[in-house]
Amino acid sequence: MKALKAPDINIDSMREAAMEASAMLRSLANPDRLLLLCQISLGEIAVGELEETLEIFQPTLSQQLGVLRKDNLVTTRRDGKQIYYAISDPKVLVLIGTLYGLYCTKRRGQK
Repeated sequence: MKALKAPDINIDSMREAAMEASAMLRSLANPDRLLLLCQISLGEIAVGELEETLEIFQPTLSQQLGVLRKDNLVTTRRDGKQIYYAISDPKVLVLIGTLYGLYCTKRRGQK
């Protein structure tokens, strides 16, 4: 019987992917940013709506949205005086959906 051979791996590609994944996870490693991304993942939303819905006030809101913009996880669109945010990376939607399924769908009384 012939032994199974492990698939060839490209360690450089894996290293690059690991760096990309760890950068994204660092961005997600903040409760306010997670809340913002969860809300933004539902669709484009104005800054004022984020502030009102999530009760994250200035300057925290601006600071955390700035991190998400810098890390290219969200995009912005201006309409007059309003600034709208949307998810820019489909991988973020997958991660947020997975986290939501793991942590946010628990029924009352469940641990």
